[in-house]
Amino acid sequence: MQVLTILDQIDLGAIALPEFQRGYVWNRDQVRGLMQSLYRRYPVGSLLVWVTETEGAAAKGDAPLAPGYVKLLLDGQQRVTSLYGILRGNPPAFFQGSVATLTGLHFNVEEETFEFYAPVKMKDNPAWINVTKLMQEGPGALITHFASNEQYKEQLPTYLGRVADLYGIRDIHFHVEEVAGPDKTVDVVVDIFNRVNTGGTKLSKGDLALAKVCAAWPDARNHMNACLKKWRDAGFDFRLDWLLRNTNTILTGEAMFSALKDVSVPAFQGGLHDAEKAVDTLLNLIGSRLGMDHDRVLGGRYALPVMSRYVSKRGGKTTDHKERDRLLYWYVHSFLWGRYAGSTESIMNQDLKAIEPLDGGLDRLIGHLRQSRADLHIHPEDFAGWSLGARFYPLLYLLTRTCGAKDFCTGVTLSSHLLGKLSRLELHHVFPKAYLYKQGYELTDVNAIANFAFLTKECNLAISDTPPDEYLAKVAADQPGALESQWIPADPELWKPENYLAFLAERRKLLAAAANELLDGLLAGGIPESEAVYDVATAHALPTGGIGGEEEEFAILDLLEWVEERGLPLPQLGYELADADTGALLAVIDVAWPDGLQEGLSQPVAVLLEEPDFVQSTVNQAGYLYFTSVEAFKEYAASEVLAAGAPAA
Repeated sequence: MQVLTILDQIDLGAIALPEFQRGYVWNRDQVRGLMQSLYRRYPVGSLLVWVTETEGAAAKGDAPLAPGYVKLLLDGQQRVTSLYGILRGNPPAFFQGSVATLTGLHFNVEEETFEFYAPVKMKDNPAWINVTKLMQEGPGALITHFASNEQYKEQLPTYLGRVADLYGIRDIHFHVEEVAGPDKTVDVVVDIFNRVNTGGTKLSKGDLALAKVCAAWPDARNHMNACLKKWRDAGFDFRLDWLLRNTNTILTGEAMFSALKDVSVPAFQGGLHDAEKAVDTLLNLIGSRLGMDHDRVLGGRYALPVMSRYVSKRGGKTTDHKERDRLLYWYVHSFLWGRYAGSTESIMNQDLKAIEPLDGGLDRLIGHLRQSRADLHIHPEDFAGWSLGARFYPLLYLLTRTCGAKDFCTGVTLSSHLLGKLSRLELHHVFPKAYLYKQGYELTDVNAIANFAFLTKECNLAISDTPPDEYLAKVAADQPGALESQWIPADPELWKPENYLAFLAERRKLLAAAANELLDGLLAGGIPESEAVYDVATAHALPTGGIGGEEEEFAILDLLEWVEERGLPLPQLGYELADADTGALLAVIDVAWPDGLQEGLSQPVAVLLEEPDFVQSTVNQAGYLYFTSVEAFKEYAASEVLAAGAPAA
């Protein structure tokens, strides 16, 4: 089938993308490589489609499908989408990805190479032609373009031949292999998909289960995405698999997705509704009682499907405050000890069976934890971890939010400053990082959890790199009780650099004591009620993003050195991306060039390291070309911006 015919078939709804396919994931190098291969008439593989009846076919996007039968792409999505975007000038209706990947491809008729638009390299250079413009307008204008340029007079036939070869990509034939027949169920087709996509990401069990659901209820994904968006807007980034797991446990009492095979569409719709209500309830409980009100401090998200089943069977809520707090006690311990870090489904099934019947269910859940841990008492050495990824990092945030911790500069209780209002708290190193590195301490000591505290942004900036024996003494004098409220050892000798390791040891003892007091209070139902109430339905997400840990800092330092060596403009770090109309803070970008790498000539550029999908989407919608690794950015800068094509490393 000719390339143009394939694109026409997409427009007619005769070729579409199955619902279980993931979105577009190619980068510009892969797009450029495809076009280079097609230009040279190299083989680029065949297409595989699933021929199925239009009625009941679950396809991505809102475009109508052709009546009768439709061909759903099983293998070839990236190639076909790339060709559609380059030749049509816009992506197909089923597109999910970054449009920038398909925008601005140019061809050099002298070197026969493809590059994405770079103003410094291409401006006023007639050898570069816009590929999309050629495909849409034809080669006529280019004949005049080259014929009128004296420098191309001798090479005119050669260059026009190359333009014709490029334009001829529209007529290249792809072999299309078809999978058809009544025996080709969704299960069989997904198995075929996984086999032919050996180099890509396999479909998960959740993908398969969702494909079955969508085949019977095509609008299922839209309903689920609406739930995910609501929680994302409140600061929680969950996946479809996770929501499906909550729905499954509520409907079937099982963790395995295979349990959904006999669930009817009306039953699934009811289960999804109950799952949404249960998750709302749980996020409100966790946010209000534990202060864990955004994604980066939410531990143990795979405990929530068990909790969803529990509260759903209770009619959507717990019976009283004691039951609620005991459920939260189990939840905290489940993530502290990595209850679901291993065989998630088998452990989840154990816990689901433990709550059947509900009476005594919490005792059995807690009993399972005691069997695996023997001791649920927290010891000082449990706080010996380091980095923001450690399991006890969320516990430190929890303690800060629920135990009356005070800001060092204002004395304001941080729970009342933040809880229910979603103002921004920042991570603070009690002993500043730069200060400790100068004293010769290692990375793991510098970023020990016992060196972390939380402060308001203004206070964190005010303290900056001030030596701890200076600013802690001032806090003790100006804000009585503030240091004790954040479990800072009171002995000034421990604030000196030579006693830093002793400071960590003493603070771990204080943190462990505070944690045990809090958790024992939850178990006994004796924790006072919080005045502030968190409501996921009205909450707005914290501006998210930013440099999140030591590894990211090292990567960014390497990037800054690389940029400076090549004479490129230095970026802004921790750049706050604001809404142009309202001024509201949307995201914090790790590394940003708001005016582009060539000021005034190229689009804004960002590097986002270890950021969730919705941060990437926010930055993309703001018009930024973004990269999720330092290496990808270097390749872009070397090939697209540095005129000489500097090496990427």
